[in-house]
Amino acid sequence: MAAQETDDHKYVYDFSEGNKDLKDLLGGKGANLAEMTNLGLPVPPGFTITTEACQAYLATGREPDGLAGQIEAHLAALEREMGKRLGDPGDPLLVSVRSGAKFSMPGMMETVLNVGLNDQSVVGLAAQAGQNDRFAWDSYRRLIQMFGKTVCEVPGEEFEHALDEVKSARGTHNDLDLDADDLRGLVDAYKKIFAKHTGREFPQQPREQLDLAIRAVFESWNAERAVLYRRQERIPADLGTAVNVVTMVFGNLGPDSGTGVAFTRDPGSGAQGIYGDYLANAQGEDVVAGIRNTVPLQELERLDKSSYDELLSIMARLEEHYRDLCDIEFTIERGKLWMLQTRVGKRTAAAAFVIAGQLVDEGLIDEDEALHRVNGAQLAQLMFPRFQLDHEFEAVATGIGASPGAASGAVVFTSARAVELAAEGKSVILVRRETNPDDLNGMIAAQGILTSRGGKTSHAAVVARGMGKTCVSGADEIDVNVPAKRFTVSGRTVTEGDVVSIDGTTGKVYLGEVPVMPSEVVQYFEGSLDAEHVDNPLVRAVHRIMTHADGKRRLTVRTNADTSADAARARRFGAEGIGLCRTEHMFLGDRRELVERLILARAEGERDEALAALLPLQRADFEEIFREMDGLPVTVRLIDPPLHEFLPPLEQLAVNVAVAQERGEDVAKEEALLAAVRRMHEENPMLGLRGVRLGLVIPGLFAMQVRAIAEAAVAVVRAGGVARPEIMVPLVGAVQELETVRAEAEKIIAEVVGDSGVEVLIGTMIEVPRAALTAGQIAEAAEFFSFGTNDLTQMGWGFSRDDVEGAFFWRYLELGIFGISPFESIDRDGVGRLVRIAAEEGRAARPGLKLGVCGEHGGDPDSVHFFHEVGLDYVSCSPFRVPVARLEAGRAAVETDGSDSR
Repeated sequence: MAAQETDDHKYVYDFSEGNKDLKDLLGGKGANLAEMTNLGLPVPPGFTITTEACQAYLATGREPDGLAGQIEAHLAALEREMGKRLGDPGDPLLVSVRSGAKFSMPGMMETVLNVGLNDQSVVGLAAQAGQNDRFAWDSYRRLIQMFGKTVCEVPGEEFEHALDEVKSARGTHNDLDLDADDLRGLVDAYKKIFAKHTGREFPQQPREQLDLAIRAVFESWNAERAVLYRRQERIPADLGTAVNVVTMVFGNLGPDSGTGVAFTRDPGSGAQGIYGDYLANAQGEDVVAGIRNTVPLQELERLDKSSYDELLSIMARLEEHYRDLCDIEFTIERGKLWMLQTRVGKRTAAAAFVIAGQLVDEGLIDEDEALHRVNGAQLAQLMFPRFQLDHEFEAVATGIGASPGAASGAVVFTSARAVELAAEGKSVILVRRETNPDDLNGMIAAQGILTSRGGKTSHAAVVARGMGKTCVSGADEIDVNVPAKRFTVSGRTVTEGDVVSIDGTTGKVYLGEVPVMPSEVVQYFEGSLDAEHVDNPLVRAVHRIMTHADGKRRLTVRTNADTSADAARARRFGAEGIGLCRTEHMFLGDRRELVERLILARAEGERDEALAALLPLQRADFEEIFREMDGLPVTVRLIDPPLHEFLPPLEQLAVNVAVAQERGEDVAKEEALLAAVRRMHEENPMLGLRGVRLGLVIPGLFAMQVRAIAEAAVAVVRAGGVARPEIMVPLVGAVQELETVRAEAEKIIAEVVGDSGVEVLIGTMIEVPRAALTAGQIAEAAEFFSFGTNDLTQMGWGFSRDDVEGAFFWRYLELGIFGISPFESIDRDGVGRLVRIAAEEGRAARPGLKLGVCGEHGGDPDSVHFFHEVGLDYVSCSPFRVPVARLEAGRAAVETDGSDSR
């Protein structure tokens, strides 16, 4: 098909002109339709309108110059190739108009089928289909329904109610039982609904239908659900969507026709085999919407062996060509197979690891590429617990395990209710007959999704897998009554608020809350499963990929641990040291009173007494940790509490004193305490007397801690162990602060260590913006930097973390000011630049300066890649995040250093 362009800028591409590498321009669907066309596969002819056209339309509110002429030229070429004209009354060409962004956004944007049908061409369509009136009127009612909802915002439920009324009059629940007269009457009803809501008749001009449908697809890029999905999946907002205009092929022509979705491997487990759903006498939207329950793809072999064999051959070819799991949509029109879409399929976290390993074994990818195919977020999902089942728990229904996981929660039947209860901190399970794109808010809020219709390729299944949510679909034993807020199953009624549990692996549904047990992946990391011998393909795949990641990564992974128990668990998870031991956490509980006495002490004797009591407690803490780490580095941060964490609340103390005075009680001691607390009170404790400032103001405090650290290290070494302490001075903003603390610390260390051979490094935490900007000066007094990105973010943005996340971050996310909270993933442009400056200037002043990070960002996948790029030596994170950081550090080395196989 050839078309002469009518403008210098090319906005429209025939399928034969593109390829799979043009996703930025043609979107994923268009690029892959082009790729299949060029492979010689049976793809209905058509053309793609580029993402650039969409971007221009959204920027100006009108089509870019030249687009209309290019569409006209390509449509004329399509009509010549097919020997039909769009909407011709005698032999109409019909097309579908489909969205297709660079990244898959299942169900988030719009599709309109059967464009070109009108009151005249519906008769011609029936004639060309062998006087199949039922098929023609079914296609026409679908057009009015999809066009009305998508293009003109007619409430979709009104069309559904009209359809239900017709089926009820027929005494059926199945739309296949409706005949041509029923559907002709339904078309009239749909037209009236359309006119009522739009104030105009349904458009009869085929080209007007096409143009309006194209604009609707453009505009759907900024639909609320699409914006929400992009935010959830971190998809850039400025990409736009392409529009694909494709010749219609019909799966609803009768029993020898149908439509389906297939996967080249199981997207749930990664197992090899034949996976998918097929629905005879249906159009594609019926499958993903779960309108009728599908049959397994294998059933197609009995129904149409020729098409089945051809499909399997194409599936094998596509998987080898794309070197990955492929998700395929197809239609069979009277025995003729047509390929409507392929893409690299969404998969569960477990399937991602298993498939990556399989493809290495098959020689389709190498181990570097396998490492690229998985990520830390998926690994974190695999570490979630699973149900611990025994004889007390009997499944009341079994559906299709569409997205693995174990989820329990209160039943809700609407997305709005799911969001409402989740905001109150409650776990919920969203129960629907089938979900649709408008349910996205509720799906995000819910712990799991349960539907009575649909299969592994339904909307609920595909979206849940993409989000890592537990999902059971097609549990048709469950009768869902949304208006009544209840469902019935096995003679029992479950109402809103009742608790259910769903298993997204087995598809089983349980009443009540089922207890959970650790995942086998966690058991592997903790050493209780031998990956070399366990009969679990997932554990073996995780072990294989983690081993490769560890061999590739440059970044060392440490842990944030304040106790020997935390340190022990982190070591089992692969931690190579402690990057942050927060000593203030050692002063809670029974020791809090000692710290309170120390802070409030007015006389030197009181202070010395409190310090003397704390010294042996601190020393014992450090000995336990040094023994547990057994020669690995341990970075101990000197005490850094905002004062309010260790002092009695001022308001409560004042009330208590006032009440006691009113009763005539002796309150001399309490009044003295109140006066001291008032003296120390701060309006903003996070920016007050804490960190290095506290150590300089309270003589002996840091000295006590340094002595405890040094004495503990010497004790461990003399007992035959190895200790590698690193003392970190917090909240330094000027080199003079560090120099003062260092001078005192070095005297104590020299006195304690003697000839034991213990070496103690002294460094600082870079968490004040000024420290980052004067890093060259500070490095002259520091042997290491550890970036405290929590405080660096807080001070860099001027945010109080304790306050702002609940106060207004939701609005910033909604407006697109944030793509993600800067406390969750590092702000590369702002806070990240401070890190980069400090790293470069610090190493320029001291070439051997050790650099690490110990804020929450140390376990965030995207942030780990940034820290690799900047040249840090290690990241430190909570014990549970250590495997995630190890994996991402390996991926960063492969991807950033250009050694991958892509």
